[in-house]
Amino acid sequence: MPENDPWEYSLYIPNDPRAVTVCRRTLRLILTMHGLIRMVDVAELLATELVSNAVRHTKGPAALRVRWSGNGVLRLGAWDADPSPPEPPQPFDLAVEREDGRGLALVRACADVWGWQPLAREGNRGKYVWCELGVA
Repeated sequence: MPENDPWEYSLYIPNDPRAVTVCRRTLRLILTMHGLIRMVDVAELLATELVSNAVRHTKGPAALRVRWSGNGVLRLGAWDADPSPPEPPQPFDLAVEREDGRGLALVRACADVWGWQPLAREGNRGKYVWCELGVA
């Protein structure tokens, strides 16, 4: 598959802290197989933060979604079953000394753009927190 063709993967996970490692390793494999090894380190960091928030702050299942636009943009997202909005990230310089609560500050600092949206489909509710990375 050429690098400019779009593709998408979804990995559904249980509410288990070990699932974060499964997501990180799966993401590394996906990006490597698609020739995007140069994005792996930052993408792993961002996906780890998004998925750990989904697992840590909710009680139900979660999912990692990885989408390549075909025009140089990688979108990473975590779905969880809780429709409550994520806590707004603190400025990174304030969050760096804390032991927790730095996840979205890291996402905001490292991603080109990030956001979240509530989801409701077929009676299921939840939210999708995402970020994007450009190749450049």
